[in-house]
Amino acid sequence: MSDKRPSKLASLKTRATVFAALGDETRLGVVGKLLSGEPQSIARLTEGTQLTRQAVTKHLRVLEHAGVVRSVRAGREALFELKPAPIEDARAYLERISRQWDDALARLKAFAED
Repeated sequence: MSDKRPSKLASLKTRATVFAALGDETRLGVVGKLLSGEPQSIARLTEGTQLTRQAVTKHLRVLEHAGVVRSVRAGREALFELKPAPIEDARAYLERISRQWDDALARLKAFAED
């Protein structure tokens, strides 16, 4: 039976794509607007910003490529919604790294105190 889980390298590439997508303040702002859980149009996502619809579309495509958002059709309009799983995976990964650092620092402290 074959293992359907992604390889470690594929997982790292996926996380790197998510981190890169979230590493832009405009995209973080878009993600923040989508946190309500309600799908939103590009027009709604540009409200209260100086961004053009084209600029928001470009940022949404980056987020979509990273798997953080998805578009759904509602008549003639595209609505965008948050897909939290990639962000949760990135958060869990950062927590795991944080625990590893805490363990390493504790070992260093114990070594230095001996």
